[in-house]
Amino acid sequence: MRLTACCVPGGRLMVLEFSQLPNPAMQWAYDRYSFNVIPKMGQVIAGDSDSYQYLVESIRKFPDQERFCGDDPHCWFAQVKYANMTFGVAALHSGWKI
Repeated sequence: MRLTACCVPGGRLMVLEFSQLPNPAMQWAYDRYSFNVIPKMGQVIAGDSDSYQYLVESIRKFPDQERFCGDDPHCWFAQVKYANMTFGVAALHSGWKI
């Protein structure tokens, strides 16, 4: 993923994404919930379990917090960091364009 074109020099990039929990036991429990409950809720509420199954699968394929911050060493962002939200279910990533 290349994010370098989205900010002018001095601009700030902020990305809020579903992420990975840093505690393996909590991640295991959240995975069970995500794969077994979220698609069923999607079926009941929206009549569409497939889209919610895809959502859960795509979240697991997205890089974890550390990898997302350091995935591209040439991305030209400085002070790249993240803050976990809801124990790491989501993470807010930020950086400054240099």
